[in-house]
Amino acid sequence: MKYAVQWLRSLVFNAQMYVAMLVIGVLWTIPALVSRRGAISACHAYCDWVTWTAGWMIGLKCEVRGEVPTDEVLIAAKHQSFLDVIMIYGALPRGKFIMKDILKYAPILGQFGLRIGCIPVKRGKRGHAIKKMVADVAAGRALPGQLIIYSQGTRVAPGVKAPYKVGTGVLYQELGQDCVPVATNAGVFWPKRGIYRHPGVAVVDFLPRIPAGMPLKPFMQHLEEAVETRSDALIRDAQYRALAT
Repeated sequence: MKYAVQWLRSLVFNAQMYVAMLVIGVLWTIPALVSRRGAISACHAYCDWVTWTAGWMIGLKCEVRGEVPTDEVLIAAKHQSFLDVIMIYGALPRGKFIMKDILKYAPILGQFGLRIGCIPVKRGKRGHAIKKMVADVAAGRALPGQLIIYSQGTRVAPGVKAPYKVGTGVLYQELGQDCVPVATNAGVFWPKRGIYRHPGVAVVDFLPRIPAGMPLKPFMQHLEEAVETRSDALIRDAQYRALAT
């Protein structure tokens, strides 16, 4: 019975989340067309709405830890669920994502993504994709902010191991900026597929920044170790708390 109630609550939550995206998209259309600031405001409003409704509708609290950067840095994050996208963007003042090219065609999400400075990247031959990504990032540097990249290139479920792609390291070197790793346990509560959302406390943790200038291989090793170690600890904590309740 408890599972059925939570499943129903999750269904209602998911439905209202997409209705809210439509409503906010319509209400902020003109401000977003007028300025990038208007588009950023719309995206922050949506993130705030989702995290607020998650708290009281499905019992899922959202917690941001660590020092959130406000300067121009590269954010290299763990990606487990749509929730970590919302939490990371909602915490940053001017975030912009490296996103899959196909997302630019998604209604509302794609248009607002492009307006806030997100950079679409086509999947293909690795060398060509990386060159195109670097060129597009360079062209978009006139739009200041925090560039967010998911270093494994896709959502990875908790406990699953997947390689870190070298594109993050290439961007780190090309931009000449500090990198802020971000760990999460969001996938424990909000899985990649399905309707059910688990109650608990989802965390994104902004870890100590990696200074600019580190050689590629040591940088990638440092990044992976920092993000995976902290994410695993957050996942274990979430699972322990779930067993204790």
